Amino acid sequence: MNFFLVFILLFLSSFVGILAFDPFPDGKALFEPEETTLFRDLELVKKIDIEISDELSAFYNYSMIVGYFNMPSARMTRTGVLGIGAAVVKPYNIYGANFQMFDRLEFALNYRVYRGMVEHNFGHEGFGDDAERIGNVKLGILTLQDGFPSLPQISIGVEDFIGTKRFNSKYVVGTKQFLDWNLDCSLGWGKGRIKGFFGGVAWSPFRKWHVPVLKDISFLAEWDAINYKKHPHEHPSGRKVKSRVNGGISFLGGDTLQLSVSSVRGTEIAASGSLRYPIGTTNGFFPKVDDPIPYQSPIDTEPLGIVRNEQDFSQELAYALSDQGLDLYSAFLEYDEMGQKELWLKIVNNRYREERVVRDRVQHVLAALTPSDVKTVIVIIEADALPCQAYRYRNEDLKRWRAGQISDFELETVSPMREAPSMPSEYDAAKIFQRHKRIWTFTIRPRLLTFFGSTSGKFKYNVSAVTSPEGYILDQVYYKFQISYAIKSSMQGLGGPDRANPSRLLIVRTDSLKYFQTNTFSMEQAYFQKGWNFGKGWFYRLALGYFEAAYGGAATELLYYPVNSNWAIGAEFAAVPKRHYHGIEFRRTTFQLRGDRYIKVPFIGIQYFLDFYYDYKPLNMDLLLSAGQFLAKDKGVRIDIGRYFKSGMRFSLWCTFTNGHDRVNGHTYFDKGFAFIIPLDIFLKQSSRNYIGYAMAAWLRDVGARAETGKKLYWTLEEERYNY
Repeated sequence: MNFFLVFILLFLSSFVGILAFDPFPDGKALFEPEETTLFRDLELVKKIDIEISDELSAFYNYSMIVGYFNMPSARMTRTGVLGIGAAVVKPYNIYGANFQMFDRLEFALNYRVYRGMVEHNFGHEGFGDDAERIGNVKLGILTLQDGFPSLPQISIGVEDFIGTKRFNSKYVVGTKQFLDWNLDCSLGWGKGRIKGFFGGVAWSPFRKWHVPVLKDISFLAEWDAINYKKHPHEHPSGRKVKSRVNGGISFLGGDTLQLSVSSVRGTEIAASGSLRYPIGTTNGFFPKVDDPIPYQSPIDTEPLGIVRNEQDFSQELAYALSDQGLDLYSAFLEYDEMGQKELWLKIVNNRYREERVVRDRVQHVLAALTPSDVKTVIVIIEADALPCQAYRYRNEDLKRWRAGQISDFELETVSPMREAPSMPSEYDAAKIFQRHKRIWTFTIRPRLLTFFGSTSGKFKYNVSAVTSPEGYILDQVYYKFQISYAIKSSMQGLGGPDRANPSRLLIVRTDSLKYFQTNTFSMEQAYFQKGWNFGKGWFYRLALGYFEAAYGGAATELLYYPVNSNWAIGAEFAAVPKRHYHGIEFRRTTFQLRGDRYIKVPFIGIQYFLDFYYDYKPLNMDLLLSAGQFLAKDKGVRIDIGRYFKSGMRFSLWCTFTNGHDRVNGHTYFDKGFAFIIPLDIFLKQSSRNYIGYAMAAWLRDVGARAETGKKLYWTLEEERYNY
């Protein structure tokens, strides 16, 4: 009986559910045309997708952490989103950036200036108001992607976890979105500058309206738990608190521009502005309309002979590849052991960042133009005069692929990437095409160098024009020059020792600023490099010359990096004397603090490392471990953890642990910092292999320092084999 009652109730509830949703609202017949049902199903799927992805706007607080005004929330932006902004929160000015490295890992940087409060050590020497560099991190413990929509999101975080930690806080916070009410609420607890319980509310009442501007407005309020009165490092003018409730309004237009204004402590009005962009997942500001479409026609598979001789075919092939952004440098024709013709091609990729794109364009050309009497085509991809990898295609597979009889996956399976073999010699095969590499290419670009924390000013810069002539000698030796001219600089007179925290190691990097203080032309690089592919995954490199503004000399590197491997191991050695601050001469001395004065000591930089590379493709992460001796003769290991994104961007964090025993503010200091590269074609209408890069260390010190030694083998190979 109980089972029967349960069955009746389930049936009635199902019937009520059917009535509630009413799949035939217009009294339509039970049986409808299949097309009508399909479209209705697709519409339902679209509606469900929208509901699943629906969420409220996430706001940056004044410290560029996702939250409210001063308080954080458990929410984050999407992976790959970069935000930059500034805020006026009396008595502070705050400049910051935010980067979402993973769905559940958020990084934020701040530069916080004490308004009207002169720095007590060097403020009167030109540094001015006191300032603090701050690093923040937040980790998502429970996120929406974990599949528990009824539970709140939960995150833990640390503010100011690096450096002097004057604004250090640790917290845990939970956030719940109530989509029907357009409301999100947070409750958390902190220790440190944020002390005790805090909370926040964001209400977006107009978000589903279609009224411009109005739909992007939200009202925010928070319970501010910052310990203004008793926190020892608080600005004296910011200790007065009349109200713990901060309330205000935020505008987030197009999920890009955020403007916020609020009350703070019940005594002041604060405001901020920021921009955000999905730099990691973007396809670029412009569609790649200037890229050629994959080769389609004309199709010519006429066998080689009187009608189609070898010279005509090779020229036709070279033109077709050139139109695709690829350069054919040599072509050989030989006979295999069965008497079948084999075509050998050496190709250089000048445009595309992903291996799969290069491969696809090569296949389209070969499928359309390979003579029918050629049995096999071997394609070798070369970069920096180094054979990187190869593909071996059977002509019959190319024809079937062109006809649509096999898929891309099937062609890739039967013609996988493989180790690059040696090209045949002119004694074993007939050379039907040869192009010499360009001896001279010329590019010019602007460059911005930045330095923080000088005693004579918080922010120092150098704006230069940089030109980089590069090319090849005898098609085998790569060379590069780099010449710069300082257009505008605020770095004159800098480069003296750190009086507050003097380094007792050999001065190998803390004098770097002196190399960029000239207002004349400066030759920063002039080196030659030759690489070899020994086969079976082994590569070798020799380099000689001026590697950077501060160092030059000789370097060698051996690398084992097989095709299709997600790891590599290598060893490198370099002898690099320091250069004079101006000119091209070397010097064999440097300075070191001994006692209370700096003395000259003999010096030639010797660095050597055992390198291990690992690429964890499921998370698009890579790891670099380098163990050995650094320039200041300190020994240890450098750890570099990077994340690469669909757009081609790479963001990395590094830290170096050595026995240098460097001391900063009474604590042992290990070199650390972050770096990123952004592909230039984000801003272009065509594909490009050029990048814009930036790196910043937490402190300019001599510990864990290493010199550049040319283009490293791993990155040359990785650029050719890279696929997101």
